[in-house]
Amino acid sequence: MRIYGFQKTTLLDYPEHVAATVFTGGCNFRCPFCHNGLLVLNPEAQPRIPEEEVFAYLEKRRGILEGVCITGGEPTLQEDLAEFAGRLKEIGYSVKLDTNGSRPQVLRELLDAGLLDYVAMDIKASWDRYAEAAGVKDFDPAPIRESMELLKNSKIPCEFRTTAVKGIHSVQEFREIGRMLQGCQAYYIQGFRESENMIGEGFEGFSREEMEEMASLAGEHVDKVMLRGVE
Repeated sequence: MRIYGFQKTTLLDYPEHVAATVFTGGCNFRCPFCHNGLLVLNPEAQPRIPEEEVFAYLEKRRGILEGVCITGGEPTLQEDLAEFAGRLKEIGYSVKLDTNGSRPQVLRELLDAGLLDYVAMDIKASWDRYAEAAGVKDFDPAPIRESMELLKNSKIPCEFRTTAVKGIHSVQEFREIGRMLQGCQAYYIQGFRESENMIGEGFEGFSREEMEEMASLAGEHVDKVMLRGVE
């Protein structure tokens, strides 16, 4: 797998697990507020980390680390993702996948094979603003709907999440996003923080008060709505 980043220990990326995080390169979205711009646009500019180096470390940390988060970029673009996840499971790790939900067939295959223990799926915006938020002109969100339904009906823990960004979202939009996600297990609204590796520029975050209103609006349709990364 094309691995361009490896965080050896995290308490944040995989809920209720001490985990490691693997960052894959490449993405089919161009979200202007993305903070991993190098992984999306030019992953080859960073050193590639051999799989065997990752697995050698994970073997040594068995019994200390509990899980591995596979993120990106967009991991479902990796042709050998299932093989990689299978190897993680074989040596006793729980596997969390972060995905934009654009490849539901890959997600379905991973779920059917029992290779995932937790999935976090990004919801970029309401349907009528999805193309803008994803940075892909004329994007058809039908695959996102399919992935969303797959996870809603899945037996494994999963979450949906939106990074709230001024210039992309409005506060009132989160009522519609909540309606889209009705029946989901959990929805997180994440605070935006600027970084030097962003794809676009000129964006800023919402205030805590505005994000609390977003959570209230989404909560009209979703039972569990929480804020994340908000001071």
